Amino acid sequence: MNDKKLKIKITEDGKIFAETIGIKGKECMEYIEILEELLDAQTIDSAYTAEYYEIERRTTLQNKQQVIKGE
Repeated sequence: MNDKKLKIKITEDGKIFAETIGIKGKECMEYIEILEELLDAQTIDSAYTAEYYEIERRTTLQNKQQVIKGE
């Protein structure tokens, strides 16, 4: 099981820092967009973590055949 987390830090001067943890690939951007909406804020600067460049591997069963996505 992959725990997906969003680590948020708000400084005394009102700056918000957010980091996604356990979210691979471009999916992390969806979480940041939601955070921007909730806080009525806009990203000023960003950097990708190593997880951004990883592909999440998902295994599902389809018609009794194993299908592996992300390879």
